[in-house]
Amino acid sequence: AARPALTPPVDVVEDARGITLIADLPGVAREQLDVRVDGDQLEIEAELALQTPTDMSAIHVEVPVARYRRAFTLSKELDADQVEAELKDGVLHLRVPKAAHAQPRRISVQVD
Repeated sequence: AARPALTPPVDVVEDARGITLIADLPGVAREQLDVRVDGDQLEIEAELALQTPTDMSAIHVEVPVARYRRAFTLSKELDADQVEAELKDGVLHLRVPKAAHAQPRRISVQVD
């Protein structure tokens, strides 16, 4: 069974060349982030680095699980081999371009 995990909020923006996923992952370091493609599934998993001073203990906890997990099904129009990822200030940007066959292209018209 899968371990319990938080579901991070994700915005998905599409343009003519592909999609961009923007995931909020506060408290996640790059070393604790795992982004992978398995078949048509794009998976994000991350461990939070919740720091509690050694001489203190929490009396109230609103983040009961110290990990994130989210998965997306990629359409056949997207090129899963070309995913680019950037993590900055707790925000993950994933760029998934459309496959060459799905990108818009200009057709030249011949004149007789």
